[in-house]
Amino acid sequence: MQSASISLKQAEKNWADYEALPRDPRQSTAAAAEIKRNYDIYHNALAELIQLLGAGKINEFFDQPTQGYQDGFEKQYVAYMEQNDRLYDIAVSDNNASYSQAMWILVGVMIVVLAVILAVWFGIKASLVAPMNRLIDSIRHIAGGDLVKPIEVDGSNEVGQLAESLRHMQGELMRTVGDVRNGANAIYSGASEIATGNNDLSSRTEQQAASLEETAASMEQLTATVKQNAENARQASHLALSASETAQRGGKVVDNVVQTMRDISTSSQKIADIISVIDGIAFQTNILALNAAVEAARAGEQGRGFAVVAGEVRNLAQRSAQAAREIKSLIEDSVGKVDVGSTLVESAGETMAEIVSAVTRVTDIMGEIASASDEQSRGIDQVGLAVAEMDRVTQQNAALVEESAAAAAALEEQASRLTEAVAVFRIQQQQQQQREASAVVKTVTPATPRKMAVADSEENWETF
Repeated sequence: MQSASISLKQAEKNWADYEALPRDPRQSTAAAAEIKRNYDIYHNALAELIQLLGAGKINEFFDQPTQGYQDGFEKQYVAYMEQNDRLYDIAVSDNNASYSQAMWILVGVMIVVLAVILAVWFGIKASLVAPMNRLIDSIRHIAGGDLVKPIEVDGSNEVGQLAESLRHMQGELMRTVGDVRNGANAIYSGASEIATGNNDLSSRTEQQAASLEETAASMEQLTATVKQNAENARQASHLALSASETAQRGGKVVDNVVQTMRDISTSSQKIADIISVIDGIAFQTNILALNAAVEAARAGEQGRGFAVVAGEVRNLAQRSAQAAREIKSLIEDSVGKVDVGSTLVESAGETMAEIVSAVTRVTDIMGEIASASDEQSRGIDQVGLAVAEMDRVTQQNAALVEESAAAAAALEEQASRLTEAVAVFRIQQQQQQQREASAVVKTVTPATPRKMAVADSEENWETF
């Protein structure tokens, strides 16, 4: 019974899956409804059988006409499957017809694509291959040195832009070749001017060497005179320096005396202050002794001894005050004399300082004279070295003249090779003649004085 229940539930699940499937519009709705009705009757009968069997009602179980319900469902199922087979045959025939139609469409599309490919090929050949072949032919002519053949530019596409760039390159190359030829001609002219300048430079170098020899002799005499002056100034500077040192030592001694007098004056002032303190103490002691005597007199007989002591103390205080006044008078007199001595010593110190300052100025002036003489001596020595260096440079210039002559010859040879190298290229004759004419105007110089010719040759040499 449990197995039957499980099978019935599985059948219910399968029927639900069947109903969830999409329906073909060509299927009969009535047939589908009829098979569902038979399924429901058969399903309910099976469910009732399971309940009767579970309840133990065997007689009702066997009396139920379940077999008739099953036969009716199977009959309706067979009719439903026959209908599906007919629909399948119709779908197969429709598919075959669609396949044939698709094949014809594919053949038509292939024919159209082939026609488009042929049209594109001929278009590319006309707009790309032919212009590229013409450009390749122009490049071959340029590589062979022919810069005169014109380059045709057709259209504004990439090939047209390439042709325009190639034509621009041809023009720039033609201009460069013309400039190189003009440069070669200018080099020829410059080489001749360098040779002329070398001759002028050689003669001036010889004249300069003779002048430098005379200058060197005069500088030697001047050097000896300046050295003698420098030696005399140096000795005078030493003497002035010795006098300055002596005056400075005297000034230091006077400064020490001035400082000592100031210290004495300060000490005397301190002693006077101490005496004033002692005088004040004596005065206070005298007052205290007077007060003690008054108190002793009031005490009568009992204070008589104390009155005697107070009297003695008062006498001592008066003598101390008298002595302090005398010492103060002496100290004040001593301080006055010390002040006078300090003033005199300070005056002497100022005088010594003026002497030291004057001697120092004299020493400085003599030192400056000696330094100036040394500077003159060193300057003349440097001038002598410069003259010697100029003589050496003059000799080197003579050697450079010979080297520049050799360089001019090598320059002419290189110019000849350069002319032969650019002779391979063909350019427009009119443009070439104009460039050569402008080159001649630039390179040929008029007959000017020797100085201007030398300047031009030096400029051309720097350009080389």
